[in-house]
Amino acid sequence: MKAMNENFVLAAYPVLRRGKVRDVFDLGDHLLLVASDRISAFDVVLPSPLPGKGALLTRISRFWFETIAGTVPTQLSELSLDDLNLSGAERDYLQDRAMIVRKAERIDIECVARAFLAGSAWKEYQASGTVAEVQLPSGLQRGDRLPTVLFTPAIKNDSGHDENISVETLRNMVGTELANQLEQRSLELFDVGSRIAAEAGFLLADSKFEYGWIDGELAVIDEIFTPDSSRYWDAAAWQPGTEPPSFDKQIIRDWLEASGWNKQPPGPELPGEIVNRALDRYAAVADRLQATTHKER
Repeated sequence: MKAMNENFVLAAYPVLRRGKVRDVFDLGDHLLLVASDRISAFDVVLPSPLPGKGALLTRISRFWFETIAGTVPTQLSELSLDDLNLSGAERDYLQDRAMIVRKAERIDIECVARAFLAGSAWKEYQASGTVAEVQLPSGLQRGDRLPTVLFTPAIKNDSGHDENISVETLRNMVGTELANQLEQRSLELFDVGSRIAAEAGFLLADSKFEYGWIDGELAVIDEIFTPDSSRYWDAAAWQPGTEPPSFDKQIIRDWLEASGWNKQPPGPELPGEIVNRALDRYAAVADRLQATTHKER
């Protein structure tokens, strides 16, 4: 697939912001979320795009938003590209990589649900025996299933690493009522997502969710259950004490770590083989999910 034009603009709608991997256009009372083919690693946008990555991520997010539509409020709008003032060339660019969503008052908290000991949770456990300041049994190994699914919030940081916080800190920040809502909603969503992912042969090790207020309702916003926001493992490859390769950009991180790059901009160009292998991982998630028939409606 052809890579997206990374300087893409719309004649009729202004750019609200350009993130590391996504662009947002202002439609008035709606937003147009455009998933680019940019790839970031270690908080640096790399010079090599992943052609078609944006379309794959949009396909996965749309699958999940449509699947959970009857379960929780979401940002997804009923509007389509046909409702916008677009040229033919603009529509061609946006066709598979854009979603129209309702504007929301974003809550600046990353809400993470964790079922397995991986990533930053494993690092914290090694150091202190805790995850999000929750004491866990001793003797757990990397990749182990946790005794219970944990809610581990973080303060959102658009320009760098999110800052992990305890649930108690979250309550002090946003109030007990909203903190409890965020926790309950995240655990409910993770349960739904885990059951559907299992039908596609995946384990969800962890997932992060974002929320915002839309017409007085707490709605899921941004992306949901994509490989960039969830750690997908092949269920057949997992064994206690192991962490299988995840279906995301880990292949790229591993190559960068071995390359000797100092993790400062500019990043190095990626070999074609690494680009293709990463895209194959994203495509596998999209294809396997689409093959499931389960819908939470």
